[in-house]
Amino acid sequence: MTLFLSEEKTTEQGTSSRLSKSIGAAAMAPPSPVSESISQQVQQFLTNSLSQRGPPALPYAEDGKGHIRQHLVALTEAFPSLRPRSASFTHNDGRSAHLLQAEGTMPISFRGAVYHLPVAIWLLESYPRRPPAVYLTPTRDMLVKPGHSLVDPSGLVREDTVPYLSSWVFPASNLVDLVRSLSSPFGIDPPLYTRPSHTPSSPTPSPSPSFSSPYSGGGGPARFPPPPSSQAHSSARPTDDPSEVYRRNAISKILGSVHADMAALHRSREAEMEGLFSTQAELRRRQKVLAHGLREMIEEKEGLEQQLQFVLMNSDLLEGWVRENQELCRRCHDGVDLDDVFEPVDGLSRQMTECTAADMAIEDTIYALDKAVQEGTIAFDSYLRTVRTLSREQFFHRATAAKGRATLVHAQVTSMAARVQQYVSH
Repeated sequence: MTLFLSEEKTTEQGTSSRLSKSIGAAAMAPPSPVSESISQQVQQFLTNSLSQRGPPALPYAEDGKGHIRQHLVALTEAFPSLRPRSASFTHNDGRSAHLLQAEGTMPISFRGAVYHLPVAIWLLESYPRRPPAVYLTPTRDMLVKPGHSLVDPSGLVREDTVPYLSSWVFPASNLVDLVRSLSSPFGIDPPLYTRPSHTPSSPTPSPSPSFSSPYSGGGGPARFPPPPSSQAHSSARPTDDPSEVYRRNAISKILGSVHADMAALHRSREAEMEGLFSTQAELRRRQKVLAHGLREMIEEKEGLEQQLQFVLMNSDLLEGWVRENQELCRRCHDGVDLDDVFEPVDGLSRQMTECTAADMAIEDTIYALDKAVQEGTIAFDSYLRTVRTLSREQFFHRATAAKGRATLVHAQVTSMAARVQQYVSH
Protein backbone atom coordinates (compact mmCIF):
# COMPACT_ATOMS: atom_id res chain seq x y z
CA MET A 1 0.00 0.00 0.00
CA THR A 2 1.48 3.35 -1.03
CA LEU A 3 0.79 6.32 1.24
CA PHE A 4 1.57 9.98 0.63
CA LEU A 5 2.51 11.23 4.10
CA SER A 6 1.43 14.73 5.07
CA GLU A 7 4.79 15.60 6.63
CA GLU A 8 7.72 17.77 5.89
CA LYS A 9 10.53 16.07 4.03
CA THR A 10 12.63 14.84 6.89
CA THR A 11 14.49 11.64 7.32
CA GLU A 12 13.70 9.09 10.02
CA GLN A 13 17.07 9.78 11.59
CA GLY A 14 16.36 13.50 11.81
CA THR A 15 12.90 12.89 13.24
CA SER A 16 14.28 10.49 15.85
CA SER A 17 16.98 12.97 16.76
CA ARG A 18 14.48 15.80 17.24
CA LEU A 19 12.15 13.54 19.26
CA SER A 20 15.06 12.43 21.48
CA LYS A 21 16.08 16.04 22.07
CA SER A 22 12.49 17.05 22.79
CA ILE A 23 12.01 14.17 25.22
CA GLY A 24 15.30 14.93 26.97
CA ALA A 25 14.42 18.60 27.27
CA ALA A 26 10.98 17.78 28.60
CA ALA A 27 12.48 15.42 31.17
CA MET A 28 15.03 17.96 32.38
CA ALA A 29 12.92 21.11 32.26
CA PRO A 30 10.51 21.85 35.10
CA PRO A 31 6.77 21.86 34.33
CA SER A 32 5.63 25.07 32.77
CA PRO A 33 3.06 27.31 34.47
CA VAL A 34 0.69 26.70 31.56
CA SER A 35 0.74 22.90 32.08
CA GLU A 36 0.29 23.36 35.82
CA SER A 37 -2.65 25.68 35.20
CA ILE A 38 -4.23 23.18 32.82
CA SER A 39 -3.73 20.39 35.37
CA GLN A 40 -5.37 22.50 38.06
CA GLN A 41 -8.28 23.27 35.74
CA VAL A 42 -8.72 19.58 34.96
CA GLN A 43 -8.65 18.63 38.64
CA GLN A 44 -11.11 21.39 39.53
CA PHE A 45 -13.44 20.32 36.70
CA LEU A 46 -13.34 16.67 37.79
CA THR A 47 -13.87 17.57 41.44
CA ASN A 48 -16.94 19.65 40.62
CA SER A 49 -18.36 17.05 38.21
CA LEU A 50 -17.87 14.00 40.44
CA SER A 51 -19.06 15.72 43.63
CA GLN A 52 -22.49 16.66 42.27
CA ARG A 53 -25.55 15.12 43.94
CA GLY A 54 -29.15 14.79 42.92
CA PRO A 55 -30.44 14.71 39.33
CA PRO A 56 -27.33 16.33 37.75
CA ALA A 57 -25.01 13.76 39.37
CA LEU A 58 -22.97 11.55 37.06
CA PRO A 59 -24.13 7.89 37.05
CA TYR A 60 -20.93 6.39 38.45
CA ALA A 61 -20.51 4.25 41.57
CA GLU A 62 -19.25 6.17 44.59
CA ASP A 63 -16.39 3.73 45.19
CA GLY A 64 -15.20 4.21 41.60
CA LYS A 65 -15.16 8.01 41.39
CA GLY A 66 -11.73 8.20 42.97
CA HIS A 67 -10.30 5.90 40.28
CA ILE A 68 -12.06 7.91 37.54
CA ARG A 69 -10.52 11.17 38.77
CA GLN A 70 -7.09 9.58 39.09
CA HIS A 71 -7.26 8.02 35.60
CA LEU A 72 -8.34 11.22 33.87
CA VAL A 73 -5.76 13.39 35.64
CA ALA A 74 -3.00 10.90 34.74
CA LEU A 75 -4.26 10.80 31.13
CA THR A 76 -4.13 14.59 30.85
CA GLU A 77 -0.62 14.68 32.29
CA ALA A 78 0.61 11.96 29.92
CA PHE A 79 -1.31 13.20 26.85
CA PRO A 80 -2.08 16.92 27.17
CA SER A 81 -4.06 16.80 23.92
CA LEU A 82 -6.72 14.65 25.61
CA ARG A 83 -8.90 16.67 27.98
CA PRO A 84 -11.88 15.51 30.06
CA ARG A 85 -15.33 16.95 29.53
CA SER A 86 -18.91 15.92 30.21
CA ALA A 87 -21.45 15.32 27.44
CA SER A 88 -24.55 13.34 26.60
CA PHE A 89 -23.99 9.80 25.35
CA THR A 90 -26.65 7.77 23.52
CA HIS A 91 -26.51 4.00 23.88
CA ASN A 92 -27.43 1.56 21.12
CA ASP A 93 -30.81 0.93 22.77
CA GLY A 94 -31.70 4.64 22.69
CA ARG A 95 -30.91 5.45 26.31
CA SER A 96 -29.13 8.75 26.94
CA ALA A 97 -26.79 9.43 29.85
CA HIS A 98 -24.64 12.36 30.90
CA LEU A 99 -21.12 10.89 31.05
CA LEU A 100 -17.48 11.91 31.15
CA GLN A 101 -15.23 11.59 28.14
CA ALA A 102 -11.62 12.32 27.25
CA GLU A 103 -11.70 14.19 23.94
CA GLY A 104 -8.77 15.28 21.84
CA THR A 105 -6.06 13.66 19.76
CA MET A 106 -3.81 10.68 20.36
CA PRO A 107 -0.32 10.51 18.79
CA ILE A 108 0.76 7.64 16.54
CA SER A 109 4.04 7.02 14.79
CA PHE A 110 3.67 5.96 11.17
CA ARG A 111 6.76 5.42 9.01
CA GLY A 112 8.93 7.68 11.15
CA ALA A 113 6.42 10.54 11.34
CA VAL A 114 4.08 11.49 14.20
CA TYR A 115 0.37 11.96 13.47
CA HIS A 116 -2.54 12.90 15.70
CA LEU A 117 -5.81 10.99 15.44
CA PRO A 118 -8.95 12.65 16.82
CA VAL A 119 -10.49 10.37 19.42
CA ALA A 120 -13.16 10.41 22.14
CA ILE A 121 -12.86 8.01 25.07
CA TRP A 122 -16.25 7.65 26.77
CA LEU A 123 -16.33 6.47 30.39
CA LEU A 124 -19.52 4.42 30.53
CA GLU A 125 -21.61 3.89 33.66
CA SER A 126 -19.77 0.68 34.60
CA TYR A 127 -16.31 2.30 34.42
CA PRO A 128 -13.71 1.60 35.86
CA ARG A 129 -14.76 -2.03 36.35
CA ARG A 130 -15.57 -2.26 32.65
CA PRO A 131 -13.47 -0.78 29.81
CA PRO A 132 -14.41 2.55 28.22
CA ALA A 133 -15.84 3.00 24.73
CA VAL A 134 -13.24 4.43 22.34
CA TYR A 135 -14.48 6.27 19.25
CA LEU A 136 -12.45 7.82 16.46
CA THR A 137 -14.00 11.15 15.54
CA PRO A 138 -12.96 11.94 11.96
CA THR A 139 -13.54 15.44 10.69
CA ARG A 140 -15.04 16.34 7.32
CA ASP A 141 -11.63 15.95 5.69
CA MET A 142 -11.07 12.46 7.11
CA LEU A 143 -12.36 8.94 6.41
CA VAL A 144 -12.32 5.69 8.39
CA LYS A 145 -10.33 3.05 6.56
CA PRO A 146 -12.77 0.44 5.22
CA GLY A 147 -12.31 -3.07 6.61
CA HIS A 148 -9.94 -2.02 9.36
CA SER A 149 -9.23 -4.87 11.77
CA LEU A 150 -9.65 -2.76 14.92
CA VAL A 151 -12.21 -0.07 14.00
CA ASP A 152 -15.70 -0.51 12.59
CA PRO A 153 -17.15 1.91 9.97
CA SER A 154 -18.77 4.05 12.68
CA GLY A 155 -15.38 4.79 14.23
CA LEU A 156 -15.87 2.54 17.31
CA VAL A 157 -12.75 0.66 18.37
CA ARG A 158 -13.83 -2.97 18.65
CA GLU A 159 -13.40 -4.25 22.17
CA ASP A 160 -12.94 -7.88 21.11
CA THR A 161 -10.07 -7.09 18.72
CA VAL A 162 -8.01 -4.92 21.06
CA PRO A 163 -6.24 -7.09 23.66
CA TYR A 164 -6.10 -4.33 26.29
CA LEU A 165 -9.86 -3.75 26.08
CA SER A 166 -10.81 -7.43 25.94
CA SER A 167 -8.61 -8.24 28.95
CA TRP A 168 -9.52 -5.13 30.96
CA VAL A 169 -8.85 -5.86 34.63
CA PHE A 170 -9.91 -3.60 37.52
CA PRO A 171 -8.05 -1.86 39.16
CA ALA A 172 -4.83 -2.53 37.21
CA SER A 173 -6.06 -1.23 33.84
CA ASN A 174 -6.12 2.53 33.19
CA LEU A 175 -6.56 5.09 30.40
CA VAL A 176 -2.88 5.94 29.94
CA ASP A 177 -1.93 2.34 29.18
CA LEU A 178 -5.00 2.04 26.96
CA VAL A 179 -3.92 4.96 24.75
CA ARG A 180 -0.39 3.62 24.59
CA SER A 181 -1.64 0.17 23.62
CA LEU A 182 -3.75 1.71 20.82
CA SER A 183 -0.92 3.89 19.49
CA SER A 184 1.18 0.87 18.49
CA PRO A 185 -1.36 -0.99 16.27
CA PHE A 186 -2.73 2.29 14.89
CA GLY A 187 0.83 3.25 13.95
CA ILE A 188 1.17 -0.03 12.05
CA ASP A 189 -2.19 0.32 10.29
CA PRO A 190 -3.66 3.84 10.59
CA PRO A 191 -7.46 3.75 10.78
CA LEU A 192 -8.02 7.29 9.44
CA TYR A 193 -6.98 8.83 6.13
CA THR A 194 -7.32 12.17 4.42
CA ARG A 195 -10.38 12.34 2.24
CA PRO A 196 -9.16 11.79 -1.37
CA SER A 197 -9.32 14.72 -3.77
CA HIS A 198 -10.64 14.40 -7.38
CA THR A 199 -8.03 16.85 -8.64
CA PRO A 200 -4.42 15.86 -9.13
CA SER A 201 -2.42 16.70 -6.07
CA SER A 202 1.23 16.87 -5.31
CA PRO A 203 2.84 14.91 -2.49
CA THR A 204 2.56 18.05 -0.36
CA PRO A 205 -0.55 17.53 1.81
CA SER A 206 -3.47 19.87 2.14
CA PRO A 207 -3.77 21.81 5.38
CA SER A 208 -4.88 19.57 8.19
CA PRO A 209 -7.95 20.44 10.26
CA SER A 210 -7.47 21.68 13.79
CA PHE A 211 -8.87 20.02 16.89
CA SER A 212 -9.81 22.19 19.83
CA SER A 213 -10.03 20.98 23.42
CA PRO A 214 -12.57 22.21 25.97
CA TYR A 215 -9.86 23.97 28.00
CA SER A 216 -7.31 25.31 25.60
CA GLY A 217 -9.77 27.10 23.34
CA GLY A 218 -7.90 25.87 20.29
CA GLY A 219 -5.07 23.53 19.44
CA GLY A 220 -2.46 22.76 16.90
CA PRO A 221 -3.16 20.94 13.67
CA ALA A 222 -4.35 17.36 14.06
CA ARG A 223 -2.17 15.62 11.51
CA PHE A 224 -3.22 12.27 10.09
CA PRO A 225 -2.03 10.05 7.22
CA PRO A 226 -3.28 10.77 3.70
CA PRO A 227 -5.41 8.24 1.81
CA PRO A 228 -3.98 5.31 -0.14
CA SER A 229 -2.64 6.39 -3.51
CA SER A 230 -4.66 5.61 -6.60
CA GLN A 231 -3.55 5.68 -10.20
CA ALA A 232 -5.93 7.01 -12.85
CA HIS A 233 -8.79 6.85 -10.27
CA SER A 234 -8.62 3.07 -10.38
CA SER A 235 -10.97 1.31 -7.93
CA ALA A 236 -8.70 -1.69 -7.61
CA ARG A 237 -7.85 -2.36 -3.96
CA PRO A 238 -4.11 -2.12 -3.25
CA THR A 239 -2.41 -5.10 -1.70
CA ASP A 240 -0.40 -4.98 1.49
CA ASP A 241 3.23 -5.86 1.68
CA PRO A 242 3.52 -9.50 2.94
CA SER A 243 6.36 -8.63 5.29
CA GLU A 244 4.32 -5.75 6.73
CA VAL A 245 1.28 -8.02 7.17
CA TYR A 246 3.44 -10.66 8.88
CA ARG A 247 4.97 -8.04 11.15
CA ARG A 248 1.56 -6.60 12.04
CA ASN A 249 0.10 -10.02 12.78
CA ALA A 250 3.13 -11.00 14.88
CA ILE A 251 2.89 -7.83 16.97
CA SER A 252 -0.86 -8.31 17.47
CA LYS A 253 -0.31 -11.92 18.47
CA ILE A 254 2.45 -11.00 20.93
CA LEU A 255 0.31 -8.23 22.44
CA GLY A 256 -2.66 -10.59 22.76
CA SER A 257 -0.47 -13.24 24.40
CA VAL A 258 1.01 -10.72 26.85
CA HIS A 259 -2.42 -9.37 27.82
CA ALA A 260 -3.80 -12.89 28.19
CA ASP A 261 -0.89 -13.84 30.44
CA MET A 262 -1.40 -10.68 32.47
CA ALA A 263 -5.11 -11.40 32.83
CA ALA A 264 -4.43 -15.01 33.88
CA LEU A 265 -1.80 -13.85 36.38
CA HIS A 266 -4.21 -11.25 37.74
CA ARG A 267 -6.96 -13.86 38.11
CA SER A 268 -4.62 -16.26 39.90
CA ARG A 269 -3.49 -13.49 42.23
CA GLU A 270 -7.10 -12.54 42.91
CA ALA A 271 -7.93 -16.18 43.72
CA GLU A 272 -4.90 -16.33 46.01
CA MET A 273 -5.96 -13.10 47.69
CA GLU A 274 -9.49 -14.44 48.16
CA GLY A 275 -8.03 -17.53 49.82
CA LEU A 276 -5.88 -15.36 52.07
CA PHE A 277 -8.89 -13.20 52.95
CA SER A 278 -10.87 -16.34 53.85
CA THR A 279 -8.00 -17.58 56.00
CA GLN A 280 -7.78 -14.16 57.66
CA ALA A 281 -11.52 -14.20 58.41
CA GLU A 282 -11.23 -17.71 59.91
CA LEU A 283 -8.25 -16.66 62.02
CA ARG A 284 -10.16 -13.63 63.28
CA ARG A 285 -13.13 -15.86 64.17
CA ARG A 286 -10.86 -18.23 66.07
CA GLN A 287 -9.20 -15.30 67.78
CA LYS A 288 -12.60 -14.16 69.04
CA VAL A 289 -13.40 -17.70 70.26
CA LEU A 290 -10.05 -17.92 72.08
CA ALA A 291 -10.51 -14.48 73.61
CA HIS A 292 -14.00 -15.44 74.81
CA GLY A 293 -12.71 -18.72 76.26
CA LEU A 294 -9.81 -16.94 77.98
CA ARG A 295 -12.21 -14.39 79.44
CA GLU A 296 -14.44 -17.18 80.81
CA MET A 297 -11.43 -18.97 82.32
CA ILE A 298 -10.28 -15.76 84.02
CA GLU A 299 -13.77 -15.20 85.45
CA GLU A 300 -13.92 -18.82 86.64
CA LYS A 301 -10.49 -18.45 88.24
CA GLU A 302 -11.64 -15.32 90.08
CA GLY A 303 -14.77 -17.14 91.29
CA LEU A 304 -12.71 -20.09 92.53
CA GLU A 305 -10.34 -17.73 94.32
CA GLN A 306 -13.30 -16.09 96.07
CA GLN A 307 -14.67 -19.49 97.10
CA LEU A 308 -11.22 -20.48 98.35
CA GLN A 309 -11.05 -17.33 100.47
CA PHE A 310 -14.52 -18.10 101.87
CA VAL A 311 -13.51 -21.69 102.70
CA LEU A 312 -10.28 -20.55 104.36
CA MET A 313 -12.20 -18.01 106.40
CA ASN A 314 -14.70 -20.63 107.58
CA SER A 315 -11.83 -23.00 108.35
CA ASP A 316 -10.25 -20.33 110.52
CA LEU A 317 -13.56 -19.82 112.32
CA LEU A 318 -14.00 -23.55 112.94
CA GLU A 319 -10.42 -23.93 114.12
CA GLY A 320 -10.91 -21.02 116.51
CA TRP A 321 -14.13 -22.55 117.86
CA VAL A 322 -12.35 -25.88 118.35
CA ARG A 323 -9.54 -24.17 120.25
CA GLU A 324 -12.06 -22.38 122.45
CA ASN A 325 -14.05 -25.55 123.12
CA GLN A 326 -11.28 -28.08 123.54
CA GLU A 327 -12.51 -28.97 127.03
CA LEU A 328 -16.03 -29.60 125.74
CA CYS A 329 -14.69 -31.78 122.94
CA ARG A 330 -12.63 -33.77 125.48
CA ARG A 331 -15.75 -34.31 127.55
CA CYS A 332 -17.64 -35.49 124.46
CA HIS A 333 -14.95 -38.04 123.79
CA ASP A 334 -15.11 -39.16 127.44
CA GLY A 335 -18.89 -39.81 127.23
CA VAL A 336 -20.71 -36.62 128.21
CA ASP A 337 -24.51 -36.48 128.34
CA LEU A 338 -25.92 -34.95 125.15
CA ASP A 339 -28.60 -33.13 127.13
CA ASP A 340 -25.88 -31.15 128.84
CA VAL A 341 -24.24 -30.10 125.59
CA PHE A 342 -26.99 -27.75 124.39
CA GLU A 343 -28.20 -25.13 126.84
CA PRO A 344 -31.35 -23.03 126.27
CA VAL A 345 -30.97 -19.27 126.05
CA ASP A 346 -33.64 -18.44 128.62
CA GLY A 347 -36.26 -20.05 130.86
CA LEU A 348 -39.00 -19.88 128.25
CA SER A 349 -36.82 -21.69 125.74
CA ARG A 350 -35.95 -24.30 128.40
CA GLN A 351 -39.64 -24.84 129.18
CA MET A 352 -40.51 -25.18 125.49
CA THR A 353 -37.66 -27.67 125.00
CA GLU A 354 -38.79 -29.80 127.99
CA CYS A 355 -42.45 -29.75 126.87
CA THR A 356 -41.50 -30.74 123.34
CA ALA A 357 -39.27 -33.57 124.59
CA ALA A 358 -42.05 -34.86 126.92
CA ASP A 359 -44.58 -34.67 124.06
CA MET A 360 -42.36 -36.71 121.77
CA ALA A 361 -41.58 -39.23 124.58
CA ILE A 362 -45.28 -39.76 125.25
CA GLU A 363 -45.82 -40.17 121.49
CA ASP A 364 -43.17 -42.92 121.44
CA THR A 365 -44.73 -44.60 124.52
CA ILE A 366 -48.20 -44.69 122.96
CA TYR A 367 -46.70 -46.18 119.79
CA ALA A 368 -45.00 -48.91 121.87
CA LEU A 369 -48.32 -49.63 123.69
CA ASP A 370 -50.04 -50.02 120.31
CA LYS A 371 -47.50 -52.65 119.32
CA ALA A 372 -47.91 -54.44 122.66
CA VAL A 373 -51.71 -54.58 122.31
CA GLN A 374 -51.41 -55.98 118.79
CA GLU A 375 -49.03 -58.66 120.02
CA GLY A 376 -51.22 -59.44 123.10
CA THR A 377 -48.53 -58.59 125.60
CA ILE A 378 -50.82 -56.37 127.74
CA ALA A 379 -54.56 -56.49 128.34
CA PHE A 380 -56.77 -54.14 126.42
CA ASP A 381 -58.25 -52.54 129.58
CA SER A 382 -54.79 -51.69 130.89
CA TYR A 383 -53.91 -50.28 127.44
CA LEU A 384 -56.93 -47.96 127.49
CA ARG A 385 -56.25 -46.64 130.99
CA THR A 386 -52.60 -46.03 130.27
CA VAL A 387 -53.29 -44.30 126.97
CA ARG A 388 -55.95 -42.06 128.59
CA THR A 389 -53.50 -40.99 131.28
CA LEU A 390 -50.66 -40.40 128.78
CA SER A 391 -52.93 -38.47 126.40
CA ARG A 392 -54.04 -36.10 129.17
CA GLU A 393 -50.43 -35.45 130.12
CA GLN A 394 -49.45 -34.99 126.43
CA PHE A 395 -52.23 -32.45 125.99
CA PHE A 396 -50.90 -30.31 128.83
CA HIS A 397 -47.35 -30.48 127.43
CA ARG A 398 -48.53 -29.47 123.96
CA ALA A 399 -50.63 -26.62 125.32
CA THR A 400 -47.71 -25.34 127.37
CA ALA A 401 -45.39 -25.50 124.31
CA ALA A 402 -47.93 -23.70 122.12
CA LYS A 403 -48.36 -20.95 124.69
CA GLY A 404 -44.61 -20.54 125.01
CA ARG A 405 -44.26 -20.41 121.25
CA ALA A 406 -46.95 -17.73 121.04
CA THR A 407 -45.23 -15.75 123.77
CA LEU A 408 -41.90 -16.03 121.94
CA VAL A 409 -43.45 -14.87 118.63
CA HIS A 410 -45.13 -11.94 120.42
CA ALA A 411 -41.84 -10.96 121.96
CA GLN A 412 -40.08 -11.10 118.57
CA VAL A 413 -42.79 -8.98 116.92
CA THR A 414 -42.63 -6.45 119.74
CA SER A 415 -38.84 -6.25 119.44
CA MET A 416 -39.02 -5.81 115.66
CA ALA A 417 -41.66 -3.09 115.99
CA ALA A 418 -39.49 -1.29 118.51
CA ARG A 419 -36.49 -1.41 116.17
CA VAL A 420 -38.63 -0.14 113.26
CA GLN A 421 -39.95 2.68 115.41
CA GLN A 422 -36.47 3.54 116.48
CA TYR A 423 -35.26 3.56 112.87
CA VAL A 424 -38.18 5.75 111.77
CA SER A 425 -37.59 8.17 114.60
CA HIS A 426 -33.95 8.55 113.60
